[in-house]
Amino acid sequence: MALSQVVVRPAVPADLKAIAEINAHYVTNTVITFEETPPTIADWQRRLDDLAGRGLPFLVADLDGEVAGYAYAGPWRPKPAYRHTVEDSIYLAPGNTGRGLGKALLGALVAESSAAGMRRMIAVVADTGDDSSAALHRRFGFAEAGRLSGVGYKHGRWIDTVLMQRSLAPEGDG
Repeated sequence: MALSQVVVRPAVPADLKAIAEINAHYVTNTVITFEETPPTIADWQRRLDDLAGRGLPFLVADLDGEVAGYAYAGPWRPKPAYRHTVEDSIYLAPGNTGRGLGKALLGALVAESSAAGMRRMIAVVADTGDDSSAALHRRFGFAEAGRLSGVGYKHGRWIDTVLMQRSLAPEGDG
């Protein structure tokens, strides 16, 4: 697959069924998300509306008219002083990993979050033994900021998270 065949675009309500299905796969079958019950399409609509209301990006990777992955930048924490910091979330449809979609989504997410006036982006990466998510983030200038040991319990195991961050601010402001 040539990366030029992928269109990264804003998510729209018609994408939410595919987004919910992609996410449900990871919720049900993996420990990379700490969700234990897959969000419904209505939950995704609320998230889409909330992020749009905040001026934050929610993107999909469109491959031949199908949603092959999604990414969004949501508030890092609810307290007002964190309002310039976002946390990224990126998920690819099963069978679409290793094809450059994560790179396309994260690149667009970083650019759009910066354009939205955000100052920092945080990645919370579940340490599952697979380095691909952390490696993707490192390629985009994220640096490890810390580790939280045994903070998640899912599918009968304790999982650490690795905190990564990068500046979104202009040179000299970060």
